[in-house]
Amino acid sequence: MRRLLLVVMAGLALICASGFQAGAQDFKFEKQGMKARHKAEQKALKMKHKFASDSLKGQGVPEAQRLQLKHQMERERRELRERQKDELQDLKDRQGVLRESQKQL
Repeated sequence: MRRLLLVVMAGLALICASGFQAGAQDFKFEKQGMKARHKAEQKALKMKHKFASDSLKGQGVPEAQRLQLKHQMERERRELRERQKDELQDLKDRQGVLRESQKQL
């Protein structure tokens, strides 16, 4: 009876450890996907800004309108950077919560 209890406890410990490792791998893949998506978003925004700047060249656009467009592009770049930073921090926070819950088990 004692051996059976030890075997069951060891099995539960292995299952918990493998669950933690699988959770960590999920976060690894999620982080990789997030970074790839962030890179694509940055590239798309850069192309959008390039096309907007190119469309202004050669046209008689007033200085005030060009400055307004420049400030709008900077705002978009800043917002994208902040949003991506927040997403990454949320992922790290979820990893921390998972680690804490695993330590308590």
